Amino acid sequence: MTTPPPANTDTEPAITNANTGNRVNTKQLSKFWHIFKYVLRYRGRFSIGLLFLALSTLSSLAFPYIASLLADSAQGITPFSLQQLGWALLAILLVQSIFSFIRIVLFAYVSEHTMADIRRDVYARLISLPMQFYEQRRVGELTSRLSADITQLQDAISINLAEFFRQIATLIIGLAIIGFTSWRLTLVMLATFPVAIVVAIFFGKYIRKMSKQAQDALAAAGVVVEETLQSIQAVKVFTNEKFETQRYNQAIGQVVNIAMRTAKYRGAFVTFLISAVFGGIVVVLWYGAWLVQAGSLTVGELIRFILYTVFIGGAIGGMGDLYGNLQKALGASERVVELLNEPVEVALLPDEATPPAGILLRGNVQYQNVRFAYPTRQDITVLKNLSLTIKQGEKVALVGASGAGKSTIVQLLMRLYPIESGSITIDGHNINQLNITQLRSHIGIVPQEVMLFGGTIKENILYGKPGATHEEVVAAAQKANAWEFINSFPQGLNTLVGERGVKLSGGQRQRIAIARAILKDPAILILDEATSSLDAESERLVQEALDRLMENRTTIIIAHRLSTIRKVDVIYVLSSGEIVEQGAHNQLAAKQGGMYQYLLKLQFEETPEIV
Repeated sequence: MTTPPPANTDTEPAITNANTGNRVNTKQLSKFWHIFKYVLRYRGRFSIGLLFLALSTLSSLAFPYIASLLADSAQGITPFSLQQLGWALLAILLVQSIFSFIRIVLFAYVSEHTMADIRRDVYARLISLPMQFYEQRRVGELTSRLSADITQLQDAISINLAEFFRQIATLIIGLAIIGFTSWRLTLVMLATFPVAIVVAIFFGKYIRKMSKQAQDALAAAGVVVEETLQSIQAVKVFTNEKFETQRYNQAIGQVVNIAMRTAKYRGAFVTFLISAVFGGIVVVLWYGAWLVQAGSLTVGELIRFILYTVFIGGAIGGMGDLYGNLQKALGASERVVELLNEPVEVALLPDEATPPAGILLRGNVQYQNVRFAYPTRQDITVLKNLSLTIKQGEKVALVGASGAGKSTIVQLLMRLYPIESGSITIDGHNINQLNITQLRSHIGIVPQEVMLFGGTIKENILYGKPGATHEEVVAAAQKANAWEFINSFPQGLNTLVGERGVKLSGGQRQRIAIARAILKDPAILILDEATSSLDAESERLVQEALDRLMENRTTIIIAHRLSTIRKVDVIYVLSSGEIVEQGAHNQLAAKQGGMYQYLLKLQFEETPEIV
């Protein structure tokens, strides 16, 4: 993996608003330079490509000069014969073709490898960002940015940047040649320039604004697709195919409307430039014919002037499109750089700021006066000075109504969010001082809703310990009571589970998740009521597997069904972010007027004594 550019202290969100600045300013150029540093990794080929771009441009500019000499040669006022000039033109065409081919191949190499590096780094940065980043963004929007914005950059580097250099060179060299040929005609032709520049600035402002709006609208349409496909089962169960189609059509309609408005502005801009430039050519033709008649100019020089004026006109006409495209690339580079500059949670590449690994954790967990509110909901305190202790190998359960803070407790243990005050320690080590990757490597989780990847069963089990042997995978599957159903499939461990595991039943997915946790062999295990949505037989098999998994392991169970936690060592009852009761099942069930007893009555509609 290539090293991403160093992060800065910029705290702007990665996705900027479409209505922000419309001018090319120093900040945007700075961020484009940040991206251009990726190109400099291939500076050798890029420099050679620029050389062949220059040679190709020069050879193309030599063509009208030689062609204009044909008229003078026909009148006998040049030392070159028609045959010599004809062969020279053919040689120029051949050389230009070779130069163009080499330039295209070199620029393609640089752009493809540069974009691959940027995509790697952006993806690596995205998956290493903290949870609070994703709470403020939608996944569909981020994936759209990763695709659309980098494509904009690729077009800029592989096509637009080269064309921009070509047009600038054509403009400068062409003006020099026509100025040398006839300064009077040059002044007439240049009379249209100030108007074209003013119009370019005016239209460029609106083109940039609407181009960013179009990119944002396309990202919004991508969000609709992402959300719909991720929840396709719910869409079908509620027969909302028509509703989702209409929602996507509205989003795409917005994209089309903005794109058409942009196209009208760009079309008006290009039309004006072409009209102004070629209108100027008409004036040049008229005045040039008068100069030829007066003997101040030869026919060949007039042809030369006209040909170069057409080249210059084409360069100016193309500037509108190139300027708009480069503006879009600048906007895309802003968003890409802002993503690359987001502060990471996990350092994928070790550096001096990364705490060293090497501490072996056993599973003694202690929360001391922990206070926490989610970054996106700072006004709601989820945990209020919470303190609890879990000894190595102990099994504890967290009980309480929804929103009591059960899931938050384990999320903080895994450092998915930073705590406001207090501390969490494992074996006496403050988790904030531990290498975050090493910390999480000691924690395993079996969630209520298992998310499997769309590969094979073996790949999903190996996710717990990449690089494990085939024998280890089989042993984990056997301990998880999964080997029997895996063996029943014709392809066994190589069976594809489908998107998010849709080809497997709920019980089968749970057992795959348990096998994954067994293979990981963590010191601390988190169970988010892994049997709450299963049938009786699946629950029995899963519970047997969980019992094996929990042996000699610190276990935290987020309990929704109280019947599953009677054998745990300690039950913590939470209410509004505070522990209101703690103890064993029988002790809490017998406590008259207690919260745990109340929850039991709600679930079983009978007294705790009968339960």
